[in-house]
Amino acid sequence: MKTTTSTLITKQMTLPRLSLLALGILGLTACGGNAGSRGAMGEMGSTGETGAQGNDGAVGFAQTNFLRANNGSDNAGSLDTINQNAAVYKTFTTGANEGLELDKAGNLYQAADLTDSSIRMVCGINQRMQNGMYSSAYDRELLGSNTGLANPKGIAIAHEAGYLFVANFNGTQISVFGSAAAGDVAPVAVTTLAVKPWDLVYDEANDRLFIALVDGTIAVYDDYQANGFTASSADRIITPSDSTSTKISVNTHGIVYDAAGDRLVVSDVGSAADATDGAIFVISNASTADGAVTVDRSIAGPASMLGNPVDIVLTGTDLRVAEKSNDAILVFSNIFSGASGDIAPDLVTASTKPESLVEIKASAMQPDVSDIISPALIRGVAASSNSVEVTRFTSTLSAETASFDGIATIESVTFDLMGDAYATFGDGTNGGIAIANRVATSRNGETYTDARDRQITGASTQLVDPKGLDVDTENGLIFVADFGVASSAVLVYSTCASGDATPLLSLQAAGAIKPWDVDYDNESDTAYVALTNGTVAVFENVTQQMMAGTTEITAETRLITPAISGVAVSAPTNLHGIDFDPVSDSLLVSDVGSAGDGTDGKLYVLPAASSASGLTDITVNIAGPSSNLGNPVDVMFDGSNLYVAEKSNSLIMRFDNVLQSAGGDIAPTWSISYSAAESVALIPNYLAK
Repeated sequence: MKTTTSTLITKQMTLPRLSLLALGILGLTACGGNAGSRGAMGEMGSTGETGAQGNDGAVGFAQTNFLRANNGSDNAGSLDTINQNAAVYKTFTTGANEGLELDKAGNLYQAADLTDSSIRMVCGINQRMQNGMYSSAYDRELLGSNTGLANPKGIAIAHEAGYLFVANFNGTQISVFGSAAAGDVAPVAVTTLAVKPWDLVYDEANDRLFIALVDGTIAVYDDYQANGFTASSADRIITPSDSTSTKISVNTHGIVYDAAGDRLVVSDVGSAADATDGAIFVISNASTADGAVTVDRSIAGPASMLGNPVDIVLTGTDLRVAEKSNDAILVFSNIFSGASGDIAPDLVTASTKPESLVEIKASAMQPDVSDIISPALIRGVAASSNSVEVTRFTSTLSAETASFDGIATIESVTFDLMGDAYATFGDGTNGGIAIANRVATSRNGETYTDARDRQITGASTQLVDPKGLDVDTENGLIFVADFGVASSAVLVYSTCASGDATPLLSLQAAGAIKPWDVDYDNESDTAYVALTNGTVAVFENVTQQMMAGTTEITAETRLITPAISGVAVSAPTNLHGIDFDPVSDSLLVSDVGSAGDGTDGKLYVLPAASSASGLTDITVNIAGPSSNLGNPVDVMFDGSNLYVAEKSNSLIMRFDNVLQSAGGDIAPTWSISYSAAESVALIPNYLAK
């Protein structure tokens, strides 16, 4: 677990109350009349008894929040958000009851074995409402016989690679899934174990997996991904022992890794039926430890309150323990320091049958790929055509670097901040969105597979002929412009949804004008929609209305009509690609003109996008033979340079410093051939970091 910066907690000071006697004195001095002479002083009273000693204050822990899974007879399936002192802020019903993990976008993964064995993914758990519930419209699940899940317990995530590692307890194995997968799908791989696992922790920087086994040992797999997850046996087995090399562990459960110090902390429940025999062990040199290892510190005994410590979480040097049998959250400060023995926790908070804990780590969200602010380093550029392939190029379009295929009839592709691709597909009758795990960052020469990827498709989705799309990672939303006759709207879905999920919201332009592309700006809560009649529909307060219960917005807030010297651009005009730049407050749009003409394409820059309405003069207008613009179906802006998917002339192009361009018939700065290019997406260097 990563550490967090400690924050001092200051105790709130209160002023002493005035006594009734003092209040009486104040009242008397406020009365009118002449003051009489002072009387003689009375005898001094006897000394009062010493008051009772106050309770010690709580230790000041670093301010942070946690999620706590409950697993009692009355609270199983519920999840609490708690602070560092275990005070409850809100409760949410996940319907799952075992191990917890969060990805870097704040989405929750939780194991479940209440009735069926599964892994549930809850989108944006920290933004969900008090007393909210798991929903198939927002969330998804790995469930079914093909998953091979049998009472899963702990979960670990390989964030950059996009894998879930599941301690599949009664399967006696580690099951590996793609973090984007859903449904009744087989795992990518399984690691067969000799002993049942309870929990695990993954050191992604060194590709090393530590597994807490219920025989009291810890299995270590070095080069876990590099070896394909299928090693026949562990590289090392760590056995917590005393100074005489005698094993002191019985049934290890929770496990955390301090990468900076190369130290493990593990919890041991002993006998599950005994509420007094739990223990905590600290093990140093974890990356090389092997065999009977003398622990640096062990804590056990009546004062420790350790009976069944089923899970632990490390924040700096503070260890929090989900102590199930004694119904408490225990906190041991400075876990790496001090003597062994029967050590009392620094904080004990009542908690009915806690099962798992995970820290909510604050992370600074980077801009989504459609909201890049220069000078972000662009790792590469992705493009798609109406085939089955997503191709990656260098940022200067000088060479192809990778490809991914298996998604039929792709229309448009973009990425979330985890590096997962979102690609629309359709045949004019049935459409959908394919979510492909880590395509932006690591998958080369691979193909779509249910073990890693998933789709949103089906009658309930209302997707018929989806075109351009945009992802808002922070709010967990996908905006899709559907060109189909049945919808002709921008449909909004959860980024965690799967299968036949219903849209959360639809945005329909007045007059049912067909949309081709959409760009959502989450800072202003505004969606900009490129319409095929040559105008831009602007929808404001989008998620605000959605959170208030609106499911359908039937007219735009504003309509922008591109103009030259106050006159609307003459027909044929047909806007396709659109990207909003918040720094310059500009819209960058492409106009394919006539779809049958490979020479009449244009690129526009429209100013003052946040307030523009009606006829709006274009500030940059690029068109002409040298530009190679015929049917520019998609655009993407990196804060300085504009990338264009040019379909009729089979090119991906880049126009540098476009906002400062004089426009006209100018050639692209860079270009590369790409047959029937349909979309373009940028890959900033910070994806999946």
